[in-house]
Amino acid sequence: MSVIKLGEFGADFTADPYPYYAKLRETGPVHEVETPDGIPAWLVVGYDEARAALADQRLSKSFDDFGLLRPQDEVMGPHLLSTDPPDHARLRKLVAGEFTARRVEALRPRVQELTDELLDAMAPAGRGDLIDSLAFPLPITVICELLGVPAADRDTFRAWSNELVAPTGTPSDMEAAALAFRDYLDELIEDKRCSGPGDDLLSALIAGRAEDGDRLSLSELRALAYLLLIAGHETTVNLIGNTVRALLTHPAQLAALRADFGLIDAAVEEGLRYDGPVENATFRFTREPLTLGGAEIPAGAIVLVALASGARDPGRFPEPDRFDIRREPRGHLAFGHGIHFCLGAPLARLEGKTAIESLLRRFPRLEIDPEAGSWEWLPGMLIRGTRHLPVVW
Repeated sequence: MSVIKLGEFGADFTADPYPYYAKLRETGPVHEVETPDGIPAWLVVGYDEARAALADQRLSKSFDDFGLLRPQDEVMGPHLLSTDPPDHARLRKLVAGEFTARRVEALRPRVQELTDELLDAMAPAGRGDLIDSLAFPLPITVICELLGVPAADRDTFRAWSNELVAPTGTPSDMEAAALAFRDYLDELIEDKRCSGPGDDLLSALIAGRAEDGDRLSLSELRALAYLLLIAGHETTVNLIGNTVRALLTHPAQLAALRADFGLIDAAVEEGLRYDGPVENATFRFTREPLTLGGAEIPAGAIVLVALASGARDPGRFPEPDRFDIRREPRGHLAFGHGIHFCLGAPLARLEGKTAIESLLRRFPRLEIDPEAGSWEWLPGMLIRGTRHLPVVW
């Protein structure tokens, strides 16, 4: 079987990867590929195989063990997406209590308040960019407040985040963003240590200990804060943007939701399935030779799980290319599966539902700006979304 060079698919693959994934699924659930940036990998495109791979302990998340470090991981240190058991279990235990359903539910009034403030600011203009006006500022403000990070720094975070998850510059630009982010977080952590515990999550993590006396080191605190800031807003930005775009380009589904906002939970879940914010899970590495979906994968290989492809597998979701907010979408993999299932999924869902329902209630004539040009898609195979979403209301 020849290696499939994904870069040869061109810009169309970035704009709409789903037909390409469908063709790959037709010939098998796992393929040896070269990513657009030249990295050899095994791409998992079938739903069953993707779900199995996400939970397979023979696949490691530790870049360090395989001599391959991305600039941000090398600079920041180990975090939940780059560690394996038992280290992963230890880190997750120290932070999981802050993301329980009860803790997240307590944030609902503040999420609604912020959403209403953003919609109030949008209203007079009559048109604008939904990403800049709502989808970005809502989750970044929530996570900044949760962690105790000054909201004034959110635009700086956005620049760093964009360079780290959807880079447009050189590897040196990515490393520079990671170094600047690291220095900022180290200073923030030191300030909180010196000023005493506050009522924010980062202060709690600095002061907190597990029952056995375990606590986070400086590098672990930094890496965890980095991960929460990036993952805590980047995916939610595109959850909101992608779902609103899907609704506005499917008028019947939009009308159904407007007629019954009791469908908002299902609409968000279908948005996550149909065009979720994470196209491919972060790299995994084979600890040993293994067989997955009939493919013989050698030890030390990179495995890339295509969440977007699994979400369109007709073997799991009938008529998968149809956006249907009345669908039963349970089992989608937008937040992952297994021990690395997204810790912030309840918060992302809360923010997504609040933002989308409030937006549609406030602006009953909302539509895609007819004067807008073509979409500017985020580069790379990690985050799925557009940089802007021009709308009128």
